[in-house]
Amino acid sequence: MQPLEDLKVLDFCWVAAGPMTTSYLAEYGATVVRVESRRRHDPLHTSPPLAPGKGLNRSGYYGNYSANKYALGLHLGSAKAIEIVKRLVAWADLVTENFTPGTMERLGLGYEALRSVKPDIVLFSTSMLGRGGPHSKLPGFGAVLSSLSGFTGITGWPDRDPTNPYGAYTDFIAPRFALASILSALDYRRRTGTGQHIDMSQLESALQFIAPMLLDCANNGREGSRTGNRHEAAAPHGAFACLGEDRWVTITCMTDAHWAGLRQVLGDPAWMQSERFSTLLGRKHDEDELEAMLAASTRIWNAEALVQALQGAGVPAGVVHPNKGMLADPQLQHRGHFVYYDKPRIGRHAVQRSEFRLSRAPAAHNWPTPFIGEHTRQVCRDILGMTDAEIEALIEAGVLEVPE
Repeated sequence: MQPLEDLKVLDFCWVAAGPMTTSYLAEYGATVVRVESRRRHDPLHTSPPLAPGKGLNRSGYYGNYSANKYALGLHLGSAKAIEIVKRLVAWADLVTENFTPGTMERLGLGYEALRSVKPDIVLFSTSMLGRGGPHSKLPGFGAVLSSLSGFTGITGWPDRDPTNPYGAYTDFIAPRFALASILSALDYRRRTGTGQHIDMSQLESALQFIAPMLLDCANNGREGSRTGNRHEAAAPHGAFACLGEDRWVTITCMTDAHWAGLRQVLGDPAWMQSERFSTLLGRKHDEDELEAMLAASTRIWNAEALVQALQGAGVPAGVVHPNKGMLADPQLQHRGHFVYYDKPRIGRHAVQRSEFRLSRAPAAHNWPTPFIGEHTRQVCRDILGMTDAEIEALIEAGVLEVPE
């Protein structure tokens, strides 16, 4: 038995933060019906990597986030479609959306409207800045939010321009908070019979990841800045080149024992024996010179061999993986982190599963991310009880959509 197999979810989420959140629910048994239309499709459909060809449904990026979900093609611009949504709300326990605040209300699907259909419904809404306030309706994507939440200002080298973290960084943070909030609301509903509206700000979620810097500024007046790969409590702390093209290892020495282990592995050359490098403060004082000489020492090593030697000596170190290295990583393979599916138009592609394992409730990997409208007939027939004639008439009218 899966822990969420009785949970019914009506999902309006798109792009990354929302679909990542509901993917956890689907993986552990929830019936998730994802609503989308070709007329206003998820932008990830056109985001690389893309399989050759034309049209939607070719994106591996999109394919990573909605495995195990049912796809209902529904054009929300029609009154009939809103009626269908409300019938699905009566079926659902949870409705999820990550539109700009006010969008659900304009569609006639705000929380009060949903409560009038099902009083104990839980509505999960997440947006860049949360509901209310002077900027709540500002449009934007992950790169914008990375800047607003302070990550861009502290990422990069001190003598260069600010740098955005890779991708929609805050989108990858928010689901970890979202999942706990949703499960808490569902538990409260189970115990009390009362639903609620969860309003989650992705900005406020992201701020948790720079809490020490915010506290330092608030309490001590110190403003965080760009420091490259360095860390105030470690030296060396960075990435160092090895043999081969674009081969690197990361090395961190936070204690004298780490430094002693590094010296041992590298053969304790004369420069490492200098008294000025014997303490953390001394290494921090001459960090530029330290890192330059360390880089010269690591260049003669194979990356994997160096990391193995360093870890054997108790020094925190790791190979800097390219994408291919991540897919081939034996630890990730052992844990089955990447699940592979074959899907027409996309081909064989990897999907990341949840990063936790439940000892008594295995995850399910039943089918790949569906095309827009792939389960339209099934959802309308099995959940809403529509006849085939009703379904085909609504497809003909453009209310319902099926794959092209």
